[in-house]
Amino acid sequence: MFGIGMPEMIIILVIALIVIGPQKLPELAKSIGKGLAEFKKAADDFKQGVEQEAKATEEKVQSAKEVAPKKEESVDNKEKLPADNKEESHLKG
Repeated sequence: MFGIGMPEMIIILVIALIVIGPQKLPELAKSIGKGLAEFKKAADDFKQGVEQEAKATEEKVQSAKEVAPKKEESVDNKEKLPADNKEESHLKG
């Protein structure tokens, strides 16, 4: 769990039993369990949100990479068209 072995866990439980008492120990354990479950859920939600944002950003970058070559091709085509027209008009005239 946190690098705590069985002997350390038993010592912690015995100290908790002495300090807190046998009546309140189950309530405390239940509260700690609920708190840890809520923390884990919040951490998972945060992790999922970060992963979704990373995926969305990656998709944007990928689509930008796909659009950039198309723009370059269209610019190249526009530059070639007037040059082709000049050559053709020179041949006609």
